[in-house]
Amino acid sequence: MAEAHQAVAFQFTVTPDGIDLQLSREVLKHIYLSGVTSWKKRAIRFKNGVLTGVYPASPSSWLIVVIAIMSTMYARIDPSRGMIDRIKTSLPVSISQHKLKSLNILFFMLRWSITLCFWLFSFMLFLLFIQYKQMETVANDFKKDPAPKFQKHLKLKSWWATNYVSDWWEEYIYLRGRDPIMVNSNFYTMDLLYVIPTHRQAARAGNVVHAMLQYRRKLERGELTPLRALGIVPMCSFQYERMFNTTRIPGIETDFVQHLKDRKHLVVYHRGRFFKVWLYYGGRHLWPSELELQFQRILDDKSEPQPGELKLPSLTAGNRVPWARARLKYFTEGINQASLEAIETAAFFLTLDDEAHGYDPENIRSLDLYAKSLLHGKCYDRWFDKSFTLIVYKNGKIGVNTEHSWADSPIIGHMWEYVLATDCFQLGYTAEGHCKGDINKSLATPTRLQWDIPKACQEIIESSYMIAKGIANDVDFHGCLFNEFGKGLIKKCRTSPDAFIQLALQLAHYRDKGEFCLTYESSMTRMFREGRTETVRSCTCESTAFVRAMEDESTTVRQRLALFKKAADKHQNMYRLAMTGAGIDRHLFCLYIVSKVMGIDSPFLKQVLSEPWRLSTSQTPQQQLNLIDIQKFPKYVGAGGGFGPVADDGYGVSYIIVGENLITFHISSKFSSPETVREFQTLLFFLSATCEYMILTNKLHLILNSSLQFYYLVI
Repeated sequence: MAEAHQAVAFQFTVTPDGIDLQLSREVLKHIYLSGVTSWKKRAIRFKNGVLTGVYPASPSSWLIVVIAIMSTMYARIDPSRGMIDRIKTSLPVSISQHKLKSLNILFFMLRWSITLCFWLFSFMLFLLFIQYKQMETVANDFKKDPAPKFQKHLKLKSWWATNYVSDWWEEYIYLRGRDPIMVNSNFYTMDLLYVIPTHRQAARAGNVVHAMLQYRRKLERGELTPLRALGIVPMCSFQYERMFNTTRIPGIETDFVQHLKDRKHLVVYHRGRFFKVWLYYGGRHLWPSELELQFQRILDDKSEPQPGELKLPSLTAGNRVPWARARLKYFTEGINQASLEAIETAAFFLTLDDEAHGYDPENIRSLDLYAKSLLHGKCYDRWFDKSFTLIVYKNGKIGVNTEHSWADSPIIGHMWEYVLATDCFQLGYTAEGHCKGDINKSLATPTRLQWDIPKACQEIIESSYMIAKGIANDVDFHGCLFNEFGKGLIKKCRTSPDAFIQLALQLAHYRDKGEFCLTYESSMTRMFREGRTETVRSCTCESTAFVRAMEDESTTVRQRLALFKKAADKHQNMYRLAMTGAGIDRHLFCLYIVSKVMGIDSPFLKQVLSEPWRLSTSQTPQQQLNLIDIQKFPKYVGAGGGFGPVADDGYGVSYIIVGENLITFHISSKFSSPETVREFQTLLFFLSATCEYMILTNKLHLILNSSLQFYYLVI
């Protein structure tokens, strides 16, 4: 998921003397790229057209091609192998002198074109061969000498560490990253897709917060049943422990995760003001109706933000070092320290948003705006360092923005399913949309947090805001609901739904870009203690063979079906291997850390781990708790969640398989990249690709009508 971005973008050097951090080039480009105008984009497209036209050669290699062409002409060598002469002999004899001259010019140009293509193609094959041989050489060298040394150290660590990967993964991929975590690392989760239980903002917040407190109590008492893989193998629940009362604290060289025991308050942000709300009264949780009263008091408060208070949360959205320095200088004493401590020690962070968002069937971009709001908001109205920020919109819609270092998406998804089910089917609302229960008006009103932010600190806040705003403005999102078919029909074809979608994405990407790319799919490894994720490399020899067959009109349906099944089986097997600890990417990552600590440079590891994931994908888990019968209540389905683009010139794709007949997609890219197209266009490629090879009763049928109708509707 979002960790794919961290693994490539955050570069560092570990030495015995300390850590040498290098800022990713992406961070430096964010501010510049946000101001790039359309004419600059056209210039970039032209340049990329030249570069990609000669790939994998460089523009300078054209000199070699020209020299080769001139040599063939001087030596009177015909690279067309007599093709031009055969064309000449097949033409009529009775041609006028003028036409003959024109034909000679045409033949001359044709000879040059064929010669150019021949030598360019040969040169490209030669370069590819050289690149392959170089990679083969460094891989063999790595296997012979440094690899055994590194492996011994990892074996030693595996004997005394609970998990030889997870602590390094959290530290080096997340906490040591100095880039902004907004968009680059944090991810979001949406509300129910079709249903808004109440349009009263304070009431919805009251029920949801109370449901979260119930979940936290169950978690602390150990009353949550562990999930089981395939219903048999229990999965590690370690990540759940830091869901509440947790904050990422910024540091100069590295951040750290602060987790506390039971916290009895939360902090609410509304219209630039911070409020502290106590969650207990007389030794019990506040009832939903009492929480609604407290939140309504905040909504009714007409006070103005203090100087510097409005955009204060943007410190958590910008670069980590300025935030760490500002925290040490301006927030370690007095009222600033007390107010910041209230935020960082809160159970979680709540934003009462002054905007309205959600899915609107009549507005095709409604999910896009909803996703962008959850992912980055206004860049100053979410506390991105908290374990999660609950967002409640003024129309009653909700969502969550989650900091990634402490856990992965299935963890927050588990809590979210419990909260949505409890909110709608256990707590409920009155006919007027209020929370049920009596109102205790004797509760102390929420406490306004106080700040004394000097001008110098306000300038740092504004600088962080501008960096975050540049990142947010560059994010292009598209969400789509695909309901032509779903898991039910795919399973009837005896195919894994996940493998089906991954192959469809490979075909879509190939039709979009005309080439294949390194593809990342996140797989969980929680069958191991403190396990987190592993990478499934979805672009395989089998998947590329299937895609090429789909683009080759000479291949038969039977051949395509055979290649599809072979590719799907390969993908499913790779997913099993990743889940059971037989993946390669996390192990390579740990070998790389050992190499840096030992001060041994490894060209193989450096090259392998620096390759960009231009297509990063992840499936959002659904129905982990089975608290809602979606067959009986089909409108009570979640919309899933998503994350920001991983590569500057790539796509981030999150999808959720909902029930039997719905698949939702969240696709992200960057406006500044001329290599990516608008997300709805990419999704159309997907719809076309998916429908084209839909399998029914072991036969490949081309059912394009639905996707074509959708295409014309959007266009």
